[in-house]
Amino acid sequence: MDINKQEYKKLVKKTAPPSPVFKNCIFAFLFGGAICTFGQLLFDFYSAVTDYDKDGCYTLVSITIIFITAFLTGIGVFDNIAKHAGAGTLVPVTGFANSVVSPAIDTKAEGLVLGVGAKIFTVSGPVILYGILSGTLYGVILWIVQLI
Repeated sequence: MDINKQEYKKLVKKTAPPSPVFKNCIFAFLFGGAICTFGQLLFDFYSAVTDYDKDGCYTLVSITIIFITAFLTGIGVFDNIAKHAGAGTLVPVTGFANSVVSPAIDTKAEGLVLGVGAKIFTVSGPVILYGILSGTLYGVILWIVQLI
């Protein structure tokens, strides 16, 4: 059966269930807000029980959230949360931690070097690369503007 792109789009639109965009936005907002609220609670806790300054407490919050996300990904819970939360789990570092741990878990049977080592950054690698490149480009532009 030969079918052109327009006919294929019509077929997909007809057979695919509609995406509940409004519901997805609400869930992403609520779950993302809950993660950020948890981060603020952690910051308040670390500020109260440690002698670290503000930056030190922010670092502890990031480390804690990354650890919790990696742990929940490792035991298979984070993916279930992400099914309901959607984009809300991409809030600060949770999505990044998940994108590093998931490929590592999926490829551990292939070995530490050819499996985990080779595939661990398949999802997060482009984010790191383009984040560094865009930051560098921004820095160069800012430097040139300041020279003028």
